[in-house]
Amino acid sequence: MSELLQLEGIIPDESAGLRLDQALAQLFSDYSRGQITKWIKAGEVRVNDKDLRPRDSVIGGEHIIITAHIEVVNDTWIAEAIQLDIIYEDDDLIILNKPAGMVVHPGAGNHDGTLVNALLHHAPQLEAIPRAGIVHRIDKATTGLLMIAKTLPAHHFLVSQLQERTVHREYQAIVMGVMTAGGTVDEPIGRHPIDRKRMAVISSGKPAITHYRVEHRYRAHTHIRCKLETGRTHQIRVHMAHIRYPLLGDPVYGGRLRLPKGASDHTLEALQGFRRQALHAGSLGFIHPSTGQEVLWSIDMPDDMQQILQVLAKDQQENS
Repeated sequence: MSELLQLEGIIPDESAGLRLDQALAQLFSDYSRGQITKWIKAGEVRVNDKDLRPRDSVIGGEHIIITAHIEVVNDTWIAEAIQLDIIYEDDDLIILNKPAGMVVHPGAGNHDGTLVNALLHHAPQLEAIPRAGIVHRIDKATTGLLMIAKTLPAHHFLVSQLQERTVHREYQAIVMGVMTAGGTVDEPIGRHPIDRKRMAVISSGKPAITHYRVEHRYRAHTHIRCKLETGRTHQIRVHMAHIRYPLLGDPVYGGRLRLPKGASDHTLEALQGFRRQALHAGSLGFIHPSTGQEVLWSIDMPDDMQQILQVLAKDQQENS
């Protein structure tokens, strides 16, 4: 389902010498350069009634007409009265804390009970925004902060910040193994060549950069913070597994459960019973679409992760 968008304008003289896609991103600042590039390539942008390429230079004074189709949310998605943990809301955006177990988008086997269904009930106008305003996603079993755009301009503004890697996203995680220090994983991620449901570090993948630092070391685990520079599917989970520190409880990339030697039955039971990846999107910051000010939200880890850290701390104390 899509709706028609029509834009018109004149390239200002000060844009002379810029690429067409750069000039249009400045002229129509509500839309991302990536989106504008797609429109140019699709023949939906006319420059003095001609088709140009994204890399063609402008001289200033060109008459621009854009007639494009914008994807809107699937009309089969239905609103459902599902409680949301909203941290902040204004006319432009919603910041919410997603619980573990909630799927973000409806899909095969998950037609209802998703975050989209809940959002459409909370703010029906999101039906006119691509993906119901959801700018980025986190996995079903991951908890934490998500930003939702309530208007089309806010959506494009936030997407542009993601593309420019200026959004602050910090996660807390519990990994198996004892890290000696923090670092950076700069390895491309793509679809696994054999198991298409998994992601993997592969040379043909898209660039992916994860910075991580140690918060606390336990006997067989480490509490870390990860800062994303890119946002690939399963990025932290794949990168940590790649450097042989997989996330505790990760059913896809975790491998064999690692247990502290001589741990108590209580410790073993707690670790064996943790059945989701120990990952929490704890901090989110960006430039506000309307005010132009930097905004930042942080939220504590959920109870299950805090309880695991308490268990690991007690195990460390008992075996020091």
